Amino acid sequence: MTISEIEERIDAQQQELTRMVLNHHISPLENPMKIRQTRRNIARMLTILRQKQLNEK
Repeated sequence: MTISEIEERIDAQQQELTRMVLNHHISPLENPMKIRQTRRNIARMLTILRQKQLNEK
């Protein structure tokens, strides 16, 4: 994946996380562990993005 594709996926995941958190505050989610999984996926993608940026330099 290219850096721009990773950045797009990160943005999409962050929007999804925001939506899930807001929905969870209004009414509990069926599976609240999805919030944790989404946060961790974002962190993994950010790590991969940073590695790619450092490898380009």
